Amino acid sequence: MMEIRQLFATERVAGRPVYRLHAVTVAAGILLVLYYRAARVPAAGEGRAAWLGMLVAELWYAAYWVVTQSMRWSPLRRHPYRDRLAARYGERLTCVDIFVCTAERESEPPSLVISTVLSVMAYNYPAEKISVYLSDDGGSVLTFYALWEASLFEKHWLPFCKRYNTEPMSPAAYFSESDAHQDLRIPKEWSRIKEMYAEMTERIDTADMSGKIPEEIKAKHKGFYEWNQEITSKYHQPIVQILIDGKGGNADDNEGNVLPTLVYMAREKRPQHHHNFKAGAMKALIRVSSVISNSPVIMNVDCDMYSNNCNTIRDALCFFLDEEMGHKIGFLQYPQNYKNLTENNIYGNSHQVTNQVLMGGMDSVGGLMYVGTGCFHRREVLCGRRFTEDYKVDWKGGIKEKTQESIHEIEEKAKSVGR
Repeated sequence: MMEIRQLFATERVAGRPVYRLHAVTVAAGILLVLYYRAARVPAAGEGRAAWLGMLVAELWYAAYWVVTQSMRWSPLRRHPYRDRLAARYGERLTCVDIFVCTAERESEPPSLVISTVLSVMAYNYPAEKISVYLSDDGGSVLTFYALWEASLFEKHWLPFCKRYNTEPMSPAAYFSESDAHQDLRIPKEWSRIKEMYAEMTERIDTADMSGKIPEEIKAKHKGFYEWNQEITSKYHQPIVQILIDGKGGNADDNEGNVLPTLVYMAREKRPQHHHNFKAGAMKALIRVSSVISNSPVIMNVDCDMYSNNCNTIRDALCFFLDEEMGHKIGFLQYPQNYKNLTENNIYGNSHQVTNQVLMGGMDSVGGLMYVGTGCFHRREVLCGRRFTEDYKVDWKGGIKEKTQESIHEIEEKAKSVGR
């Protein structure tokens, strides 16, 4: 019988014997301190209150230190094998829904949001199997306008990314790093795309500052007429607009390649009902996406983040599609990495401790945390599915057969659950 090789490797972090020796010496020191306190209990009225306070503090420190050892004793590292995934599945991969969440345009400018959206649409993955949803909790027509602009720019940006293996895929990050990415073989195309992006962001920022969208722009898409004078960020009906229908067969870039599906969503808001912030937005996204794409894998990312690895989806599927361990994995958390941090930035560099030590340590005890962004989920897990050893996942979910329903009919169905 041929042995099935795992799609990912799990290994222990090196250097643990040295750390464990250090931990044992610290534990011995803590025990000696506690023994000293117990052996020298002062008489009543001779500083017993101070002694009791010191004892409580030392016991608290000892308990806290013991708990932290569970996350530092034996951290794990996991490495995906994309070559094995390609050999086993080829392009017969599952569909993926990507959720991008934004709260309000005042603190999260639309030009920032669309750069994140463009980065997750440019993954090295079959475009017809990607559906990107932008959840706008501010319900702003200006954010919708920015996404509409992005849907036009995407027809040029995605071919550029795929042709030259562009990383990072966020145009804001890509063009901000001076001219380091400029390839001398393509100066004209590089400059053309950069100029197109600058012009688009200027139009978006101008509209954002003025608070108005030109009437000639509104006439170009029916979605603009969802907004009226009565709508506010805290009072509006559910809005769902499919800007690009990647599965419809008529959404192509400027080279004739299929584009990912792109959807704008603003869930219903009423002052008398609590909207539960990002958790409420995620729940609404799950319901709306189940009507439009219903992919078995969901990724969520904050609007002020961006993807810096074009193979992120394929790496994640190495874990979910693994025959031996895949069914035991409910979600996959990628670390949050930040750029432009100085060596003396103790607050920024603390993320390195979280990513390199705590995340792996919590993984080793089966308690990995969800940090709210950069995470892949199984849709069925989010919907309450309980997995068993013999459970088999239907990875064909999300690949819907063509129906006679129009985009308008699908949008109306999605609105009915976007509350």
